[in-house]
Amino acid sequence: MRLTRKRLCAFLIALYCLFSFYAAYQVFFGSRSRPPAAASRGLRKGAALAPERRGRAGQSTLGSEEWNPWEIDERNEQRLRVKARLQILNKSTRTKPDLHIQIWGKAAIGFYLWEHIFEGFLQPTEVTSQWREGKLSFGRTHFSFITGPAVAPGYFSIDVNNVVLVLNGREKTKVFYATQWLLYAQNLVQTQKLQHLAVVLLGNEYCENDWITQFLKRNGGPVELLFLTYDSPWINNVDVFQWPLGVATYRNFPLVETSWSIVYEERRYLCNFLGTIYENSSRQALMDILKQDEYSKRCWVSTREQWPPQETFESLKKYQDALLHSDLTLCPVGVNTECYRIYEACSYGSIPVVEDVMTAGSCGNTSVHTNAPLQLLKSMGAPFIFIKDWKELPAILEKEKNLILYEKIQRRKMLLHWYRNFKTQLRMKFTSILESSFLRKNKG
Repeated sequence: MRLTRKRLCAFLIALYCLFSFYAAYQVFFGSRSRPPAAASRGLRKGAALAPERRGRAGQSTLGSEEWNPWEIDERNEQRLRVKARLQILNKSTRTKPDLHIQIWGKAAIGFYLWEHIFEGFLQPTEVTSQWREGKLSFGRTHFSFITGPAVAPGYFSIDVNNVVLVLNGREKTKVFYATQWLLYAQNLVQTQKLQHLAVVLLGNEYCENDWITQFLKRNGGPVELLFLTYDSPWINNVDVFQWPLGVATYRNFPLVETSWSIVYEERRYLCNFLGTIYENSSRQALMDILKQDEYSKRCWVSTREQWPPQETFESLKKYQDALLHSDLTLCPVGVNTECYRIYEACSYGSIPVVEDVMTAGSCGNTSVHTNAPLQLLKSMGAPFIFIKDWKELPAILEKEKNLILYEKIQRRKMLLHWYRNFKTQLRMKFTSILESSFLRKNKG
């Protein structure tokens, strides 16, 4: 019995040693000859998933799903963006801010400033929250942003010396509301609770903004700097600066992240126009062209007779799809030449075709710009197609038909790069102007 038990133990030890030698052989010699099955399955699975991460692989016309001929460019662009953001972050964390500025967002254009230009975040994320706020540092300045119904005159604590007030002055009802804010801010300056005040104003589409002149510093008011939308003749780059209209954040147009499909996919439509047709406007002439058989099926067109102030989920998705799937976005003038559609098209890499004519009102050239309309966009080299008459459109569309996908991709890349740089330059310019004005006066 004792002998049998010894033999059994010896057999188990020998078996254990045999399996140990086999396992060691597989680890050190077997893996060199061929990859493990699990690893090869993982590679195949990763290759299959790659197109899904880049975009809608099923709709792509670029060839094999497992090969992206522009992958190196894409990686380089991503690496440069990450490097630039890290440099800004490192610089901000290494240096103590010289200036603290709080932005009071009391108009939807403030979201374009904070989320699109400054790439800031807001907490809580729910847009219906009573109070939302965010913080970030750029250059020598620490910015904070507050917004929401709870941000009301006299109902929140003031713990900063420098404020940028974002207001809507487009209509009479909005002007009344904006005036109450300016009177409140004027009292804060007079009682030395604030040192410096700047205003970002969504101005009147006819550039009729006389109501705010009494609040400018040069006229004895509290507003040292005014950033104003549209081609106002007041713009002098001293105390009044032009500000972009941006996207329609008030209608929930989002911050669009550049994806593989935006840059590289073949687009189904030559052009798009989704909008309101005003009586006796150039939009009627545009529609006469788009109704022609050769363009009616090549352009995504959807019109209405009245402009709805609110956007539904379905209408917003339809509009975004039109931008994503069209090579060109047609931008006829409305009340003003500048419209949200221009910036929204840029977000999706759809080239804006802009009707470059002045509209009625007081907008026009200034002492520093003589190429109105759209002076700001032109001065920053916007790669748009500018036309004076929609009769030029057929020739543009015929040329568009002959472009190959590679040419369209390069053009999209140029537009997306320009738009990203446009927002970066605005952020730098905005910060620099505030720093130069507020810090200089603090020292003085």
